[in-house]
Amino acid sequence: QLLQRGATVILTARHIDNLADLGARYPHAHALICDICDAQQLALTQQKIIAQHQRIDLFIANAGVYQEMLAFAFDAKMAQQMLDINVSGTIASVASVIPQLLKQGSGGIALVASVAGYGGLPGALIYGASKAALINFSETLYLDLSAWNINVTLINPGFVATRLTAQNKFVMPALLTSEQAAQKIIAGFARGDFEIHFPKQFTLWLKLLKLLPYRLYFYLVKRVTR
Repeated sequence: QLLQRGATVILTARHIDNLADLGARYPHAHALICDICDAQQLALTQQKIIAQHQRIDLFIANAGVYQEMLAFAFDAKMAQQMLDINVSGTIASVASVIPQLLKQGSGGIALVASVAGYGGLPGALIYGASKAALINFSETLYLDLSAWNINVTLINPGFVATRLTAQNKFVMPALLTSEQAAQKIIAGFARGDFEIHFPKQFTLWLKLLKLLPYRLYFYLVKRVTR
């Protein structure tokens, strides 16, 4: 949708085969291989982008993995993979662009977390914790960078139909398409929101739950998700 609006978009992924069709349809789409868990590759990718485009107006940290996990079926290897990509890799990618944005004196950073980071939810043992870390990280980034004319945006989606959510075996309330999610994100950018969360009929209930005492919070979550 950003490409449809005429933006020049650099897309990065560990495997760029799935991005090839965008490059064919949009002349302003550029795909680069980059693993955010590889510090050297991350630095080289940014150098390529700056050499070709001179600046970064908006960096969207959207890399992430998800695997349903319960405490009685704990997979330590998968847990570490989620933390490596969702937390360590994402933070490293953000850290890599901050010097360039400070040099420019402008620009923005958007981090895709999740409503799963609002509070503990069944099945989201490590995923929720990784997204909670990004929520806290985004809040602190905003406090640190707002005085430097750098925008920070936190994106907390509810359920969006993607390859990752397709593995869920439960009913996903207020499920959105990726196109609908993109529209809401771009609208939030246009408004200058710090937090973009959607769909509101789902996310506002989760925000309300976290205002309750833990005894009541646990009771209601168990009742709804049993």
